[in-house]
Amino acid sequence: MNFFDSLGLDLKARLLSLSAAGTIPALPQDLSAVRLEPTKDAAHGDVATNAALALSKLLGVKPQVLGQHIAEAMRDHPAVTEASVAGPGFVNLRLSDDFWRARLGEILAAGPAYGASALGAGIRTNVEYVSANPTGPLHVGHCRGAVFGDALAALLEKVGYDVTREYYINDAGGQVDTLARSAHLRYREALGEAIGEIPEGLYPGDYLIPVGQGLKTKFGDRYLNQPEEIWLVPVKEFAIAAMMVMIREDLAALNIKQDVFFSEASLHKSGRIDQALATLTERGLIYEGVLEAPKGKQPEDWEPRPQTLFKASEFGDDTDRPLKKSSGAWTYFAADIAYHFDKFTRGFTNQIDVWGADHGGYIKRMRAAVTAISGGAAELDVKICQLVKLTRGGEPVKMSKRSGSFITLREVVDEVGRDVVRFMMLMRKNDAPIDFDFEKVTEQSKDNPIFYVQYAHARARSVLRNAKAELPDLDTDRAVLAAAPLDRIVTIDELALVKQMAAFPRLLESAAEAHEPHRVAFALYDLAASFHGLWNKGKEDPSLRFIHVNDPGLTRARLSLLQAVCDVIASGLGILGVTPAEEMR
Repeated sequence: MNFFDSLGLDLKARLLSLSAAGTIPALPQDLSAVRLEPTKDAAHGDVATNAALALSKLLGVKPQVLGQHIAEAMRDHPAVTEASVAGPGFVNLRLSDDFWRARLGEILAAGPAYGASALGAGIRTNVEYVSANPTGPLHVGHCRGAVFGDALAALLEKVGYDVTREYYINDAGGQVDTLARSAHLRYREALGEAIGEIPEGLYPGDYLIPVGQGLKTKFGDRYLNQPEEIWLVPVKEFAIAAMMVMIREDLAALNIKQDVFFSEASLHKSGRIDQALATLTERGLIYEGVLEAPKGKQPEDWEPRPQTLFKASEFGDDTDRPLKKSSGAWTYFAADIAYHFDKFTRGFTNQIDVWGADHGGYIKRMRAAVTAISGGAAELDVKICQLVKLTRGGEPVKMSKRSGSFITLREVVDEVGRDVVRFMMLMRKNDAPIDFDFEKVTEQSKDNPIFYVQYAHARARSVLRNAKAELPDLDTDRAVLAAAPLDRIVTIDELALVKQMAAFPRLLESAAEAHEPHRVAFALYDLAASFHGLWNKGKEDPSLRFIHVNDPGLTRARLSLLQAVCDVIASGLGILGVTPAEEMR
């Protein structure tokens, strides 16, 4: 449980009591501005509230005076050992050691589910991620978006959202026509033709060789000497299906299984683009007009011409946006509007898109479209994942022949393992570039975050196993450990570790609200550092060790701390999609 919530409810109840007693003026109905936060400096206490500052102006009472009333009211709280007013009116609270020990019991009761909450209240949320063009294997850039999107979905689920994981298949447009032509070339090769160098503009990767062989198996030489208009559609459909099988296998290598694979082509075939844009037309948001010339250097092919335009500028975009090409076909933007409208009609008012680094300029228009098409009922958050720089010992990694122009996701996973890839892709905020060095991510050192966190879990599990070996009658079941004499947890470092773990539910909720799963990885690294520090002190001072053969009570108490560390790490790694290590070799 997020103890900040329960303590905050108690604080608000005491504020109401102060008001009812006439000690302070009548309170407003909305007390959402009153918050409890961890103190920035542990010397000032454990938590602080801004209540006096938030209510001072409304109540017409100086914040320091209001703060003194609040501090006095909180002093008789059974968990509060000290309440003081600091600075302009913050009220700092120090909580009892027994309060923190009780949190340790909560962790053990919850196990790896620790941190779960109902914050999301079952709100239906669509997280769309990867959505790579089905023209080849996933590359390392897709890898980052895949891991980020999957971890974000898991984080939202952990705190109570009803999440659907979705992949948008870009199977309409010129890139899949190019795929079909590239596959047809490999089909000719499979039938014995010497194709020579892959022509400029076609996909050169060897991954299309088996696609050509598959076309030969299915069609024989039916499309060998036929004009393109005869073979383009069937070859395209076959190639897209083959690419999606490959993409699903690549995602499976990262243990990613999406709930929905949505076809862009289905929007065109079903007429849903026309339906969505008809909705905008009814609302007076589509018109025929001429856009102003682009700022700066104009493209050579730009010309002022009448176009079908969406009034994106009325919803925060920089300009209105075209919906039709000069050929009369719908633009990609028109299809994207229809797609997000489809999400809305499926009940997703909470939409999250995870995009690559080169799509930042598309955000404003898409948010404008979602606001317009939903009548303001839906909200779109777009998370951009920046580039991943692959190196080996500081030197750039060379491209592979299989892909033709990039490093594939599968190559990275096969070399260093799924857990390493998933954790390291979350060790920077999504909008910051990542340097991924194949040598550094497999080092067994403190400088390698995944090793450091996994080692903390494995080390704690090792102590629990050793305790069973040294004390065969000792029951290390989680429920039994929860009943240990937790008043034996007394050292500053032990209690600091408990406090750190007790803050984990709040961290998950704030990370979920901000759509920032990297915060979980950071928190696990910090927890691992604290645990390793406690372990090292035990090496120097035997009295601080976890196992004391002649003192079963102290041993059980400290093992409860170890089990809690395992549970919190397992909870966080579960969100990140990483398997906790039982032992390290």
